Amino acid sequence: MSVRVRMAPSPTGFLHIGNVRTALFNWLFARHEDGEFRLRIENTDTSREVAEAAEQIQRSLSWLGLDWDGAVTFQLDRQAQCAEAAQRLLAEGRAYEDEGAIRFRMPDDGVTAWDDAVRGRVEFPNEKLEDLVIIRSDGRPTYNFASPMEDVWDGITHVIRGEDHISNTPKQLNVIRAVGAEPPVYAHVSHVFGADGKPLSKRHGSVTVDDFRHEGYYAPALLNFLALLGWSYDDKTTVMSRDELVARFTLARVVSSPAVFDYQKLDWMNGVYLRALPLDEYAEALVAYVRDEGYGWDEQLVRRAAPLVQEKIERFGQFPELARFLFEDVPPDPDLLDGAVLDAARNELGRVDPFTAERIEPVLRALAQRLELSPRKAFQPIRIAVTGSKISPGLFESLELLGKERSLERLSAAAATARA
Repeated sequence: MSVRVRMAPSPTGFLHIGNVRTALFNWLFARHEDGEFRLRIENTDTSREVAEAAEQIQRSLSWLGLDWDGAVTFQLDRQAQCAEAAQRLLAEGRAYEDEGAIRFRMPDDGVTAWDDAVRGRVEFPNEKLEDLVIIRSDGRPTYNFASPMEDVWDGITHVIRGEDHISNTPKQLNVIRAVGAEPPVYAHVSHVFGADGKPLSKRHGSVTVDDFRHEGYYAPALLNFLALLGWSYDDKTTVMSRDELVARFTLARVVSSPAVFDYQKLDWMNGVYLRALPLDEYAEALVAYVRDEGYGWDEQLVRRAAPLVQEKIERFGQFPELARFLFEDVPPDPDLLDGAVLDAARNELGRVDPFTAERIEPVLRALAQRLELSPRKAFQPIRIAVTGSKISPGLFESLELLGKERSLERLSAAAATARA
């Protein structure tokens, strides 16, 4: 039988990165096995908030490159089918009515057990299972009834989900067996923790796909990083392409111990990916980020700035701070300016034509020698005057991109500020 898995998030807010990691494991397993990955929204109503959350979930998965098979389904659309299934269980004596609701009879003796693909044999004493409400008094199915029934109807072969669902599994197994269906294989993966050993939350940093996208992470790098949260190919391979992850992923190498989300490692990996991109791809991705963030900056100038920053930043989100001076005036700190150096630099640069980095560099190096200053001491006030910061892309290239007119204007204004 062909493998079929599903991701079944609740549309209660932005998609948490821990849930995305679990979705990725489902997707990698399905693609590795040439199977199907389904997307099911486990909604309990049809409000506008649900619709918006469902759209956000789909945007997040699409941005990461996690495509799904078939149409997106919604749990509430199966309400009538759930009601019919509950009535059959009532007729068979496997369920009973209780104050307007319908309860499923759980077994009283023995254990409910399954062989978990991640955790091995799991047994749950039936005496601890309470009879399960499967249809509420208002007619809506409960999660622990609708979810396993949809797994049956959708032909789900493997349920790969977080370990917080372990306590739900014996309830769902008994429901599935009661309707005469074959249970799927269950695989319960670990939680994702912060460095402090507590569940990952906003106090640790970004926690939703939208957060990471806003911070300027590159989707293939984030995908690679998430795959390593609870799974590994071996004890040394870290950087893997999407195709390599698909080829190498198996549930056998998923561990049950908690995964730790290391933001510094993610930054490092993101930088590795960005530096490895061909310049034209890097420039296009940078332009897309700047556009999506609503900066409204000259996209051609962003492209020209790309080679200056590719080796310097680990995330696209660092670009605005580093290169803002190219698009906006950034006032320099007057205490860091040197009027004499700036006047001399303006005079020398005014004669440079064409105004290119190759022509600018020897002129400024000669100026430093004439002023009997080290290049660092001579260039720093110039850098601060034109970029507003001690840290910028290469000075000569920055001056070229800024252009002769704007560079000379900023040097003059900064010199006047220094003398004031």
